[in-house]
Amino acid sequence: MKKLILALGLVLFVIITKAQPPQPPKPPDIEDRLKKTEELLQKEIQPSAAQQQKLTAAFKIFFIAEDKLRKDNPPPPPPPPDPKVKEAMDKLVKERDESVKKILTDVQYQKYKETAKKLHPPKPGAQNGKNGPPPQTNQ
Repeated sequence: MKKLILALGLVLFVIITKAQPPQPPKPPDIEDRLKKTEELLQKEIQPSAAQQQKLTAAFKIFFIAEDKLRKDNPPPPPPPPDPKVKEAMDKLVKERDESVKKILTDVQYQKYKETAKKLHPPKPGAQNGKNGPPPQTNQ
């Protein structure tokens, strides 16, 4: 029984871990970008030492501002899932939970339900326990 619960927990963990979207790669830091830019400019246009200093200063200002823009403007949230896919996933979750309920005691099943909620990422728009704006009422 313990092995079955452990195996089920491990499978659930792997599924949830694999289901998370990949994080976009972070851009290289400013110093790396400056170095690469300096090398490319030196190779392509061969500026004088004075020109190189001014170019480096201009690109440093640009890279700092670019990083600030990226930080202040995160990417948009992903679109909602297709209703057919959501319905199929809900059905799969229900079937899984019914199978798990047959395996566990009532107390264990309640703990499982609480644990499963913690494993899912928050839904888009869910902040501080609120799930988006209140519903609109027609008056």
